[in-house]
Parts: sequence; C-alpha cells; structure tokens
Amino acid sequence: MADRTDQYEYLLVKHEGDTVRITMNRPERRNALSEPHLRELLRAFTEAGESAATGIVLGAEGKAFSAGHDFADVAARDLAGVRSLLQLCTKVMQTVQEVPQVVIARVQAIATAAGCQLVASCDLAVAAESASFALPGGKGGWFCHTPAVPVARNVGRKRLMELALTGDPVDARTAAEWGLVNYAVPDAELDARVDDLLARATRGSRFGKGVGKQTLYAQLDRPEADAYAIAVEVMTAMSQSAGAREGMASFLEKRHPVWPD
Repeated sequence: MADRTDQYEYLLVKHEGDTVRITMNRPERRNALSEPHLRELLRAFTEAGESAATGIVLGAEGKAFSAGHDFADVAARDLAGVRSLLQLCTKVMQTVQEVPQVVIARVQAIATAAGCQLVASCDLAVAAESASFALPGGKGGWFCHTPAVPVARNVGRKRLMELALTGDPVDARTAAEWGLVNYAVPDAELDARVDDLLARATRGSRFGKGVGKQTLYAQLDRPEADAYAIAVEVMTAMSQSAGAREGMASFLEKRHPVWPD
C-alpha cells in the first residue's frame, strides 16, 4: 500500500510492511489538536483500520507529542461549537480502540491534556525517558474532564486525582510505574523498543487478535458477570475460526503453526 502523506496537512502516514506509522507533524503548534488535525487523525486511523495492516504506531515530530486541544480553536467557539469539537475528539479516541490493529503510542516528548488522553487511549505505549505527562487543567481554568476518562482507566484512583487536581507533570518512569505507559526507555532506544513490542503484540492470527482486542475493550469496566457473559460467547464463537483451529492443531501435532491470516 502506498504512503498517503501527501493527502494530509498535519500528519505523516507511512505503510511499512504490516505496519502503518501515523506521525503528527505540526511541531510549530506542539501538535495541538485543532479540528482539522483531529479530522485528519480520524481519517488516518479509519483508513488504517480498514487496511490489511496488523499494527499502527502513533508518533509525533517536535518538542511535544501533543499539547492537547488548540486553545486558539477552542476560544473562538460558542457552547455548541466546543461540544462538537469534544465529540470529534472523543470519536478519534474511540476509533483508536475500535480498529482491529494493535495501536502503540511512540511518545518522544511531553503529552498534556488531550495529548495525554491520546496516549491513554492507545492499546500500548512506549515513552522516551525525556517524555512527561500531565492533565494541566487542574491548575488552570478549564479542567481536563474528557482527557481524564481514559487516564482513569489506566491508572489508580489516587494517581488520577493527583494528575487531575494538581495539573503537575509526571516523568516517563513514573508514568510507567503508574500504568499510563508500558515502558520508559532511554531516548536512543525508543524506536527499537516500540518495534519490539509491536512485533510481540502482533504475532499470531490477525483476525483472532483483532477480535480479541475489541472484546477486551467491550468487557473492561463492566461487572464481572457481564464481562464473563461477553467473553464466553466470543471465545466460543472464535473456537471455530481458522486461526484457532490451526493454533490447536499445530499444538496437538507438535509443529509450528501456519496462520491462515
């Protein structure tokens, strides 16, 4: 599949084998999430989700992963306009989790507010040690209500409250300890660690992996009985898939699997 970078103003989109790399490329605005930027992210993730790729890496150019919402955009809007912008942002975050591919955030620098929300919405995340994370609304005038939604589902309650109420940034190693990212690594090792995690997370049946990811999100945060009700039915159905059949047959026959997808 050909690269589609020329179709975007704020993104670089490259297709490398089974991986789509989406890189935010508005460094002069610290990759702030204006409406046009969000619409491009939505389109890029939708197109990647419909492709044959097995993994998506979301990264950024410049001194910030993303500074969150673009205040120049927000300040010019009335109540209905701000609601529409936040609904668009929410759709982007949900699409990241709805696509069947494994999505890894490659965080090279600070991620604040909706930028932190974007990291928290990805399936996995690797951060350079120089990166940091913040929900800065807590020390400003516009509280980080929506950015806190996925962050709350990554970190514990007291840690969420510290992030949201103080607005102070935490470094990458703290973010890893708290569960906001999987790993904090030396800056020079960022790309290698992203690629290693992606390789480990995408092996096996791509169809089975896609259904597995979507089912995990469907059952998360539900009462245990409801979660089991969802998981039992999906796992039952998937036992008949070509990938599951090959996985079981190769185990029983003591051979390496040959995945059909």
